[in-house]
Amino acid sequence: MDGRAQNFPAVLRLLLGFVVLSTVAGLLLAGIAVPAIGASGQAAKSGVDFFNDLPSDFEVSPLAQQSKIVDAKNHVIANPYDENRIIVPLNKISKNMRNAQIAIEDARFYEHGGLDLRGFTRAVVSNAQGGDVQGASTLTQQFVKVTLQEQALRAGDEQAAKAAVAENYGRKLQELKYAVNVEENFTKDQILQGYLNLVYYGDQAYGVEAAALNYFGVHANKLTLGQSALLAGIVQQPTAYNPVINPKQAQARRNVVLTRMQQLGFASAKDVAAAKKQPVEKMLHKKPAKGVCHRSSEPYFCAYVMAYLQHSPQLAALGKTPEERLKRINQGGLTIRTTLDPAMQKITQREITKAVPVGNKSNLGGAITVVEPGTGKVLAMGQAADFDKNQTNWNVDQVYGGGPYGYQFGSTAKMFGLVTAIEQGMPMNAQIFTPFATNHVDHSFGGPKVVGAPCGADKPWDVGNDYAIGGRMMSLSEGIAKSVNTWAAQLSIEVGPCNVLDTMKKMGIHMANGKEVDRTISNATLGSGTTTPLALASAYATLAADGTYCEPSPIVSITTPDKKEIKVPKTSCKQVIKKETAAAVSSLLEGTLKNGGTADGLWDVSARPAAGKTGTTNGHNQSWFAGYTRQLASAVWIGSVNVSDKNGKFYSLNGKCFGSYGCFSQVFGGTVSAPVWANTMKALSKGMKVEQFPTPSSQTQRGNLDPIPNVYARNPGSAAAILQGAGFGSTVGQSIPSNAPVGTVAGTSPSGEAVRGSTVTLLISSGAAASPAVNVKPTRPAQTKPPTKGKPGKGKPGKGKGAPKPPGGKG
Repeated sequence: MDGRAQNFPAVLRLLLGFVVLSTVAGLLLAGIAVPAIGASGQAAKSGVDFFNDLPSDFEVSPLAQQSKIVDAKNHVIANPYDENRIIVPLNKISKNMRNAQIAIEDARFYEHGGLDLRGFTRAVVSNAQGGDVQGASTLTQQFVKVTLQEQALRAGDEQAAKAAVAENYGRKLQELKYAVNVEENFTKDQILQGYLNLVYYGDQAYGVEAAALNYFGVHANKLTLGQSALLAGIVQQPTAYNPVINPKQAQARRNVVLTRMQQLGFASAKDVAAAKKQPVEKMLHKKPAKGVCHRSSEPYFCAYVMAYLQHSPQLAALGKTPEERLKRINQGGLTIRTTLDPAMQKITQREITKAVPVGNKSNLGGAITVVEPGTGKVLAMGQAADFDKNQTNWNVDQVYGGGPYGYQFGSTAKMFGLVTAIEQGMPMNAQIFTPFATNHVDHSFGGPKVVGAPCGADKPWDVGNDYAIGGRMMSLSEGIAKSVNTWAAQLSIEVGPCNVLDTMKKMGIHMANGKEVDRTISNATLGSGTTTPLALASAYATLAADGTYCEPSPIVSITTPDKKEIKVPKTSCKQVIKKETAAAVSSLLEGTLKNGGTADGLWDVSARPAAGKTGTTNGHNQSWFAGYTRQLASAVWIGSVNVSDKNGKFYSLNGKCFGSYGCFSQVFGGTVSAPVWANTMKALSKGMKVEQFPTPSSQTQRGNLDPIPNVYARNPGSAAAILQGAGFGSTVGQSIPSNAPVGTVAGTSPSGEAVRGSTVTLLISSGAAASPAVNVKPTRPAQTKPPTKGKPGKGKPGKGKGAPKPPGGKG
């Protein structure tokens, strides 16, 4: 039969002779090689020569064991593994368990030197009579066999793993020789400890600690007599004796072990009888098997960390490929310390679920990420969802477990136009002409700076406001605080939408698939592109960190079981905008939280300075707030998880209810997202030192401007030539009421002064008719139209008459 030593006839003849058996047995027991003598003859000699030539040094490499992912306070978040194994010392394994395993596997374990001669003789006699090859393996031999198999599997050598457990005499002799070496180099307790941590106990549990937790929910040092007997009996046939799937067979096997323990004096007859009475089904306290992060206390953050470890360029020290890294993580017994602050995480998760109940039937989702400015540390990551039902992490990029698109970020994008303007030298008190528009009457932006221009639109770009406003000069502070769309559009045209998109990129904004936001004026101005809360929080953190952008990271350190640290590069941080720019923009963004801003009344900036920006989509299907103090930055997204139905009809947030925040007929960034941000940040900041934003320098306040020549009442061609001679570009803008002759220049935007080299918009006189401009205090501004076909970021940037209205932010 296949199990016999077909390739080694001399060995077979050796084992069939009693004299040869005695020779080999004596050799094994002595732990040395001796020449064959006397009646053994040439067959015995050749067999012993073969045995002497076998390798004898046996190395025990560290076992694969569970790694630990811990939070910033060293609390375990998760234990990644591919083999559910937890290594414990022998003194952490109950005496019952040690005795049970010895009783059923190797009763003379503490007496022999690696070979049980009586069992070996019985096996040889059975084999010589034509029976199956019998193991008669000692516990030491089993330790050798399973160790060889484990090492082969870890090396990815399946052939070697099969050879390690093959039923043939050649393998058996090698196992015996290795067993002798193990007995020479390790104590009995060390061998028993290794065995109990190594063997498979069925149901994906490797080692006694994992098995005890898996079946009974107790640690190995708490195992009772009955529990120990049940586990010890599983090892021989882990599937047949698995108590979960074969309870009757497992119970019968448990009773065999208990009987054997009584016979050997390891347990009293009374205790054995009591243990046998308990049905196996009632002994088990097993939870349904789940993946690593399913069992985590913070499943979404756990999944983010696992993906980050495998895919981040920063973690190349773990391996060249994701597969290599995962193997290291699962088998290496690593301690992976993360940035997650447990107290902050508790607050963040509490606040987002107050507004978006987990398991709601309203297609509502909510997510919030908190990062530390200047370090990139991800301090908290809340999500209002059930991980068992939805593993998509709305906070992060697709490569780290997020969806493929992210969500449109609406008027939170207007911050980047403001940064670009200040970087170019526009003064903080600058005013630009803001075309008039309402929620029913759009203003059409055309001309060569928009239609067909780089980062422009393919058709005239129609932009509306959420209420009637415009037709006049408007300051940067008013435009950003009230989130006026036509103001933001005009600002983008003046500073260049390509430049705004470049600012977005260097401040970390990108789509969830890792690609740049599409380079259109709508994406640059009104947030019709898509991104994630983590990317947006990190971008706003750049302002809090004086213009330094830090790539977000959840990892602090990684150490091996022997306390050696794996080198993890420091977080990549780079100065991407001027410190003076960050100070100026922070000062302007404080207006969102006061003075009639879109989040007025939610935060006392005099008590603790804070700044931020609301965002909502046209159609009211997504809402945002991104903001920061000096120590913390965060972004809140609350919106429609599925953007549209199967027919392409967009879902709206209007009319929906938001947990403890109530129900709203219309939903904006300031309706729910801003209050959630404020409540979260107040709780997170409690006890922190109050830190002021830097005061913008006088130079930044003044800007870097040159005077604009007076071109009033000139024809547009003449005015353009004069401006060009002074170092300015020009474009023709809208017509406005003026006393200047019709068709001549009535004014410029900006007026008085402008950044050298910038484009000045010429405002053309329509005569002295009354202005249609109406200024009405907003209730809550809105923001961006959702993308077509339910996929964020796919809306067209411009339109002509009769075309669908493009995405765009409002508030």
